Amino acid sequence: GNTSRESGRGRSRLPVGQGAQCGARSQNPGITPWGHTAMLHTGSWHPKIKGEFMTCSNDATVRTWEVENPRKQRSVFKPRTMQGKKVIPTTCTYSRDGNLIAAACQNGSIQIWDRNLTVHPKFHYKQAHDPGTDTSCVAFSYDGNVLASRGGDDTLKLWDIRQFNKPLFSALGLPTMFPMTDCCFSPDDKLIVTGTSVQRGCGSGKLVFFERRTFQRVYEIDITDASVVRCLWHPKLNQIMVGTGNGLAKVYYDPNKSQRGAKLCVVKTQRKAKQAETLTQDYIITPHALPMFREPRQRSTRKQLEKDRLDPLKSHKPEPPVAGPGRGGRVGTHGGTLSSYIVKNIALDKTDDSNPREAILRHAKAAEDNPYWVSPAYSKTQPKTMFAQVESDDEEAKNEPEWKKRKI
Repeated sequence: GNTSRESGRGRSRLPVGQGAQCGARSQNPGITPWGHTAMLHTGSWHPKIKGEFMTCSNDATVRTWEVENPRKQRSVFKPRTMQGKKVIPTTCTYSRDGNLIAAACQNGSIQIWDRNLTVHPKFHYKQAHDPGTDTSCVAFSYDGNVLASRGGDDTLKLWDIRQFNKPLFSALGLPTMFPMTDCCFSPDDKLIVTGTSVQRGCGSGKLVFFERRTFQRVYEIDITDASVVRCLWHPKLNQIMVGTGNGLAKVYYDPNKSQRGAKLCVVKTQRKAKQAETLTQDYIITPHALPMFREPRQRSTRKQLEKDRLDPLKSHKPEPPVAGPGRGGRVGTHGGTLSSYIVKNIALDKTDDSNPREAILRHAKAAEDNPYWVSPAYSKTQPKTMFAQVESDDEEAKNEPEWKKRKI
């Protein structure tokens, strides 16, 4: 029972069972080896820094984490008794500006640290609630000066952190049977709300509202015939969400002060059910059910084949391929498409158009007899047509300048 292990980081003494379990879990890349070694109680997000959150555990530590670095904690806070012994935190939270961290412990104490100083708590009240009762919630006011604590001793207390030596107010007779019963401030910081628990069949769970300035019980709401387990007063929507022990979740809102949320569902009008149309006919006859439209059933495949043989359309013999140029509108063996016919005629054209000048002069006689396009335009300025003299390749080579001649 006294056997222990010393880790390489800070000589933390762990029982053999927990140390072996931690070592086994560290082989998993998704679980950090420098995390909690016991069950977690609660967690809280940093109100200003989106990537930071905090957890508290049965290993008597409160740890802060960064989402971008999941394999290593940011800092560790260790709650201690006045005698320096370990004590287990049951709940934790950030202040509204994120500079303070508050935790309530099983010995009834409430300890508050500076977020950047992990050694000693900045505030420590040793008997905030009865020892041995789990404080289920601590919450800071929006101005950051007041702290509310919901104790397992059926009390709700209000503290001024500027004079953290005694509670400002204390409310009794608020039974709770769950280790996560909440308390929260209204968005305008004027009210405090918490839930109550009841035995099955012994009444209704309630939401109880207190005025922050005088701590008078100003209002109560009967939720259902079961305990109120969780409650949240949303600061932006200005609506209260309630979770109960019988599986219900309710949302309370004000038609004038609340924003969006449940109001988006309330304004939707209920669709009217369409009345079913009735037919006046007593009976319906399908056309194909009548004998005159019914197709005869074929008793045998052999008989159907014999009937198809007698049908001139179904038993028509395919025509043989056409030999030669074709007949009867059918194209012969040279192809059945227009493109094949054009290719065939192009291949038969033996005209030599290698000399374009001769190809043009071939039509000179017809153009001289019937001038239409070019000749009338030159009839006055050039009545006699003049053509360039054909020169041989040798003469062209002689007339070329010296810089164009090819050097041998």
